[in-house]
Amino acid sequence: MEKIDHSPLLNPFNGLLETGIRAVVMLHVSYPKSFDLQRLTALDYFIVRTGALGGPEDLHPRSPMKSPVTQVRRGIVQRSLKLMMSHRLVAQKASRIGIIFQAGQYSALFCSSFQSTYLIQLRDRAEWLNDQFGELDDGQFDSIARQLLTDFIAEFQDDEIATGQAP
Repeated sequence: MEKIDHSPLLNPFNGLLETGIRAVVMLHVSYPKSFDLQRLTALDYFIVRTGALGGPEDLHPRSPMKSPVTQVRRGIVQRSLKLMMSHRLVAQKASRIGIIFQAGQYSALFCSSFQSTYLIQLRDRAEWLNDQFGELDDGQFDSIARQLLTDFIAEFQDDEIATGQAP
């Protein structure tokens, strides 16, 4: 019998597929808007932390974050977008501000096929995020996102200090 490798590198939680699905859903509910990698990286974090933003209950359990979310998640989000582009779920375009991403040719069909509780809740949270942040320009969004991410990291560090778990 084969031994099962439980290495963190093989863990699907927050892996390319799950991150890509979150990006497709976010881009789909925001269509025809397009977002750059920086905004999608922040949205990837916020979509599972909507409770902390005053919205629906968090989709994922809390976990301590010891470094800035955008530095940790940016590469995974970028690779997940490439995966989703290979299936025409995400489209990449050049703009005056650089590379931007938009819902792809098959994103509507993909998102309309969701039946699991998790994916329906994911879509609900994406719609909530779009209602909250969708009309903000990049500068406004970056300012809010920077403050929210700073608050999240400070909150986790305070929890670590209170429980005696040093970063």
